[in-house]
Amino acid sequence: MLIAQMTDIHVGFAPDDGPEELNRHRFRAALERLLSGPNRPDMLVLSGDITDSGEFDDFADVAALVAQCPYPVWPMVGNHDERANLLRAFPQVRAQDGFIHYAVEAEGFRVILLDTLEEGRHGGAFCPARAAWLTAQLDSAPDTPTLIFMHHPPVVTGVDWMDPAPGEDWIARFGGAVEGREQIVSIQCGHLHRPIQTMFRGIPLGVTASIAPRVALDLRRVDANHPDGRDLITTEPPSYALHRWDGRSLVTHYEDVSGWHVLAHFTDQLQPMIHDMFGERE
Repeated sequence: MLIAQMTDIHVGFAPDDGPEELNRHRFRAALERLLSGPNRPDMLVLSGDITDSGEFDDFADVAALVAQCPYPVWPMVGNHDERANLLRAFPQVRAQDGFIHYAVEAEGFRVILLDTLEEGRHGGAFCPARAAWLTAQLDSAPDTPTLIFMHHPPVVTGVDWMDPAPGEDWIARFGGAVEGREQIVSIQCGHLHRPIQTMFRGIPLGVTASIAPRVALDLRRVDANHPDGRDLITTEPPSYALHRWDGRSLVTHYEDVSGWHVLAHFTDQLQPMIHDMFGERE
């Protein structure tokens, strides 16, 4: 099972630029790499902030681009998105009790996609209704390996201006729903525009870097009352993740999409090296 994840696309950030908007260009490049590269996923998850302002036309642009994917595409809402417009553009998704959360099952593996949007708020949310839904989902399949996707990471990473406060109620509520659930193999997030690895309540947690320009890596504290001229956003290349489940463990790979070149190919000259490396496995 191979699950691709793209996050924080932010189509519509510069609407006057039309089809050549930077974020559209970056998304098209990442999607082309996924479509033409050697790793054909079983599904693609768009884990929130698909648009920059929630406009239907921006969702529709993304939906038209991913329509060429020969595998299912599962979208999620982020804090920049608007639920009603996402549902219009992606009819394969249905709201449940006002939230866009759902589960997908394939080959004895389960993917749960959560809704952490609270309209008007930059940070995450996970209310009692969403916690009850997730609890019911986990209770219904306690022996099925499960990967959870959510837009907002429920952790403090040190990127101070993007982080939640450590004691936010929604984080405690989410933690109570997942703690001790042995079927959860990983939690994968977006929102922070950087690749990050950590643990949450004993569960591996990853953040995939953004399609849109990244947040600068600066772990100093921020004083909101004193602008210090630090870097906030960079032109690092777009990135996506591939989550590989082999029936026993989940391994996540990240690939940047940029102008790199291949330095070696598997040719007759390198066959002895490959043969020797395989020989060590015997």
